[in-house]
Order: sequence, then structure tokens, then C-alpha cells
Amino acid sequence: MAASADLAGYSWRSAEPTCAHAYLWPALHRILADGIAEGRARRVFDLGCGNGATARALAAEGWEVAGVDPSQQGIVHARATGLDLRVGSAYDDLASAFGRWPFVLCLEVVEHVYFPHRLARALFELCEPGALAIVSTPYHGYCKNLALSLVPGAWDRHHHPLNDHGHIKFWSERTLRALLLQAGFKDVRFRRLGRVPALAKSMIAVAES
Repeated sequence: MAASADLAGYSWRSAEPTCAHAYLWPALHRILADGIAEGRARRVFDLGCGNGATARALAAEGWEVAGVDPSQQGIVHARATGLDLRVGSAYDDLASAFGRWPFVLCLEVVEHVYFPHRLARALFELCEPGALAIVSTPYHGYCKNLALSLVPGAWDRHHHPLNDHGHIKFWSERTLRALLLQAGFKDVRFRRLGRVPALAKSMIAVAES
């Protein structure tokens, strides 16, 4: 499965978790536990699996895991786990290759993509009926944006414009909800993660197919 050459350069140095996993994983585990309690199977697809850290952690807890990422370097680290993690992206026909899943993750990815509607469609196509899509991205809201504006140089540091393959989209709850609803999801709910809610580092959207 070939990834777009424009996306293949994001680099990973190891298969170890990043600092973001410290606040993403506790919320993810609560969402997954709630989903299991509602009768969903312990099967999860990781769209944008990066270096495989999340997939590896879930597999260690007994989950069936598969996933893709456009970073060839990331997949080199990820495949060392022995999981079914491949080079690929939302621009591929993932549902035909992997089938449909009760849980689909997309953690800290949507801010990197040029075509977010295609990403949202891929998420929806990977979901079986009644599945949960779990999408995280850096949080942006009025209070946080105002706080950044009051600190000299904060926006430059926040946007990281000099980083290759960095963030190119900046999402609020309103815009991310609209994206997921347009793709066919329903009942989109949000949790804010890291710091106090008004200045949260990230947010997670949970949407039902």
C-alpha cells in the first residue's frame, strides 16, 4: 500500500511514546472501556499510527490492532512490534484492505493533513455500524487563542512554521464537529486534555458511525 510522496517524510526516532501520550492515553482508555461496556469488541484500527506506540500499548492489553501511517520511518519502528501496521494513508482504500472496525483511532493527525474531508471519509468507511471514531487534535478556543496572543512570540512557537510536515490546520470543537458530521458521523462528543479545560493542550472527539 503506497503512501503519498508528499506525506512520507515525517520522521520518528524511536518506537517510544511521546510527551503527548501522557495526557492522551488515560482519556483514550476511559473511552475504550466505555465502548466495550456498550458491547463493542476489543478490535481497533489506528489511522495515522505513527511509530506504533499506541498500537503496541493496546496490543499488550489484549486488543486486536491494525493501522497505517504515511511515514516510512515511523512504520519501520512500528513494525518492530510485530503488529499489522503498514505504510498507507487516508488517501488509500483502507476499508477494502482492512475491513471495518468497532473502534477507529486518529490521534494527533487531522492537524497535519491537506484534505481533512478525505480523512474523515476514511474514518467513516473504516467504521462498522455503531462504531466509535476517536479523533484527537491540539485544542483551540477563544480563551487559549487570547492567552497565546498576549505572550510575545507564542504564536510563532505554537504554529511551528519552520517544521517540515508540521501542523497546517487548527481545529476548534465547532469545526471538528462539522467535519465529522459531514462525513456521516453522529453524536459527536468532546473531552479536553492537559492543563485546565480553557487552556487545554488537546481535545478528543468521540463520534458514532
